[in-house]
Amino acid sequence: MEIERKYLIEKLPDNLNTYPYRTLEQGYLCTNPVIRIRKDNDKYELTYKSKGLMVREECNLPLNREAYEHMKTKTDGRLIRKKRYMIPCNDTLTIELDIFEGDLAPLLLAEVEFPDEETANRFTPPEWFGEDVTFSPQYHNSNLSKL
Repeated sequence: MEIERKYLIEKLPDNLNTYPYRTLEQGYLCTNPVIRIRKDNDKYELTYKSKGLMVREECNLPLNREAYEHMKTKTDGRLIRKKRYMIPCNDTLTIELDIFEGDLAPLLLAEVEFPDEETANRFTPPEWFGEDVTFSPQYHNSNLSKL
């Protein structure tokens, strides 16, 4: 189960370069249901996501590089490339700040995953967060992949 809120970001935090980041590349074999392949630094995976906005089922399976490269040729739409910064939010939450590259630049999105819906609904975002787009399907990566 994935429970997350998503926000547009208009201004990056001042100390961004002090946080670790990962380089992501992902493509979609299908967007209904969502079937995604992802390269996360040197880790590869296949993901299924159910319908939903804030709460969705998510299943991840490991891939090797050869399988990822093979499936990458079969993806629809654009291949999404982004840097994902991992920013501690409090004692238990982490902000995943995505800085999109290529033709999706200069899009900036922050996601925060929660242990339950109650915590997600009580969340107060930091001041540097912009519009809450959790319930806007246009900001799902599967929709962003469509040309």
